[in-house]
Amino acid sequence: MRVVIVEDETLLRQGLLALLQGFGIDVVATAADAPGATRAVGAHLPDLLITDIRIPPGNITDGLDTAIRLRAQLPNLTVMVLSQFVSRRYAERLIEVSPHGVGYQLKQRISDVPTFLDDLHRVAAGGTALDPQVVQLMLGHARRGADPLSRLTERQGEVLALIAQGRSNSAIAARLQVSEKAVVAHTSRIYTELDIPHHDDDHRRVLAVLRYLRGDTPPTDTH
Repeated sequence: MRVVIVEDETLLRQGLLALLQGFGIDVVATAADAPGATRAVGAHLPDLLITDIRIPPGNITDGLDTAIRLRAQLPNLTVMVLSQFVSRRYAERLIEVSPHGVGYQLKQRISDVPTFLDDLHRVAAGGTALDPQVVQLMLGHARRGADPLSRLTERQGEVLALIAQGRSNSAIAARLQVSEKAVVAHTSRIYTELDIPHHDDDHRRVLAVLRYLRGDTPPTDTH
């Protein structure tokens, strides 16, 4: 896995660099601002871009804006955004280009090194990895409205939240202290409630996450 790190705080940037290199991950470049991120990705074509949302020159959403633009230009680029802030809109914007190969984590989660590294590998492999606080924000928003997600039971909501975090069926079963068979049953019911068509299971999980985040009308074609 080849990685570009974009972070304007020197200590965090160097800390991420040392952490990833210590676990054998190839960090091909680092940058401290949006123009530097664009140059680094263009020069090295990494597998994964790790970027803070708020970076220079604007220090508002420059990192997120750059990641979205680069993903539109480079379909194989995967992105993990890091932030001190929980924002439903940030998560929605991140997946607008594609729900595959994206992650949104709060910076405080980096201290849980094994989980953080697992999330990076999952995103780089085309999966999703959303911070639990982001997921809970999405679920709360859905339950307050008329979104079809409000039809899910509490347990189904818990399962879908863990799917959105990128957890496997076995990991979900362990977390909820139920059998994997029960997780499969809940997942199947979630697909039915959200009107998600029959695709391979990995693709249906991504569609469920996409629906979870955006509340979009599900695709109607099944080719």
